[in-house]
Amino acid sequence: MNLNTKDIFKKAVDGGYAIPQLNISSADQMKAVVEAAKKLHSPLMFGTSEGERKFLGLSQAVALANIYEKETGLPVILNADHTKSMEKVVEAVEAGYNSIHIDASELSYEENIKLTRDVVSYVKSINQNISVEGELGHIGGTGASKVFTDEVKIDTKFLTDPEEARIFVEKTGIDRLGVAIGNFHGLSTVGEEKLDMERLSQIQKEVGEKCLLVLHGASGIHDEDIKESVRLGIRKINVNTELRVAFSDALKLSLESGETTPYKFLAKAQEAMQKVVEEKMIICNSNNKA
Repeated sequence: MNLNTKDIFKKAVDGGYAIPQLNISSADQMKAVVEAAKKLHSPLMFGTSEGERKFLGLSQAVALANIYEKETGLPVILNADHTKSMEKVVEAVEAGYNSIHIDASELSYEENIKLTRDVVSYVKSINQNISVEGELGHIGGTGASKVFTDEVKIDTKFLTDPEEARIFVEKTGIDRLGVAIGNFHGLSTVGEEKLDMERLSQIQKEVGEKCLLVLHGASGIHDEDIKESVRLGIRKINVNTELRVAFSDALKLSLESGETTPYKFLAKAQEAMQKVVEEKMIICNSNNKA
């Protein structure tokens, strides 16, 4: 993974599409993403949260990503998703990750700027080709990608402020910005996530070409809303919960049938997850862009 991840995103800007980040926590799930990308000839972007990469292993994730890049000939981005501290950033960079998401959104605005700026400075001192993502505003839901059986209410005071976004980007020097515009982590079984497209448009106007915009928590968002967000400037779409649900539901059915052979019951889970990945790639219009 020696590619310049910034160049991959520049192609998305020029082509008017978004790159879907597909979160994984096992080699089985990585294979599902790869098969989808091969079929649709889409750029590959894996996301691993701190919990996901602790389970899979940082070196293992990097090694697998390198192998898949070599085998497929497709560009592979491996993003350290929702990294909370400089210590964890250093771990990911030293392991070989080529994209970093520093999530200091739970801190105060000033503290968020400071930590994010420090991360950008550190990463640039190590490798200029690694792109860095920051986050501003409070994205609701839970980091555990929970399936909610009740409505998730979003308080508008936690949404990303366009003017603050401009200042944040200028002071930190980030390459990407995760925004809160009504999106949330997880999936609700009642109602749909409603994105504030006007706010997104204002953020895009303020940030301009200085920084790319990212939509977290895309699971459960209506396809047309994702397409509209891409039209308005979103260049990275994060999907996790829908992948986990597809994988686990198919796995449960296979195990309940009495199947005991791992390569058979895992294959069913991979197929179900791959189908969702393909759908997201097409919605983001990243197919045939690799």
